[in-house]
Amino acid sequence: MGGKCPHRSVKKRRYSHKQYRRTKFLVNGDDVVYDELKKPEEQRKELPVDEDLPGMGQYYCIHCDRYFANVTVRDEHFKTKKHRKRVKIMMGPKPHTQLDADLAAGMGMPDNGPKLMSMS
Repeated sequence: MGGKCPHRSVKKRRYSHKQYRRTKFLVNGDDVVYDELKKPEEQRKELPVDEDLPGMGQYYCIHCDRYFANVTVRDEHFKTKKHRKRVKIMMGPKPHTQLDADLAAGMGMPDNGPKLMSMS
């Protein structure tokens, strides 16, 4: 009749899961990456040397907002399906912003109509 509660092991499993570990790395949002891509090549800043990043921060994919250990790994990443999907998304229309979401939900700026002339 007894035995352990089956729900006790769920919490342990949640924290060791691959998807949980993947979310701990923060990436820029789509709107930030989109704005960075729209800048001309001359305005993009040179990548500084950073010892904390993989490959000293020199091998970077701007579409996916990821750093790589060396050139070959980055070039292999350029051939992946995830990268090609991301490029397609970034080359499309501008991503939605929080203002778009608020307006769609009816929480945007009120439209009270034209002002009436006061009779004083």
